[in-house]
Amino acid sequence: MESNKTSRSLIKATTLSFVVAMITLVLFILPAEYNIDPTGVGQKLGLTVFNDEGTKPLVTQASDGGQDTAILIVPAGKGIEYKLDMKKFQKATYEWVTDGGDLYVDLHGEPKGDTTGYFESYTIATADEMKGSFTAPFDGSHGWYWKNKSEKDITIQLIFSGDYVIEGLK
Repeated sequence: MESNKTSRSLIKATTLSFVVAMITLVLFILPAEYNIDPTGVGQKLGLTVFNDEGTKPLVTQASDGGQDTAILIVPAGKGIEYKLDMKKFQKATYEWVTDGGDLYVDLHGEPKGDTTGYFESYTIATADEMKGSFTAPFDGSHGWYWKNKSEKDITIQLIFSGDYVIEGLK
């Protein structure tokens, strides 16, 4: 009798462990590692940005219609891109600052549906901080490309607000 009870307990524990593992896989691992997010929870938790090769985000935003913040790391000798989906004439204000190193930055936009590779730059500079605003001249993806030409990783704090849908790291 006790052997039957032990077997049932073992089967219950195994089944429960399997269910928890599957939930963890679908909600957290697939979005973070493979950008597969069938429930949308991974994006809401900011997990889908972790799978971008060559980028190392620390935290990303939780948009509530107010101000959004992203902490990003630009690896030594590499570049990253952070984007917002905006409609024509929507406006965004922004401020970003690094932890001490200069970065090449290109604030630009790419028209929705364009397959030619066209993009329009709004600001190109090398700086360790920047503050401003822009109005989207067309529907599409708008944001920043930062390139770290130094030999050490540089952290960026990006604070922004306006009318957009966050695409995040690209």
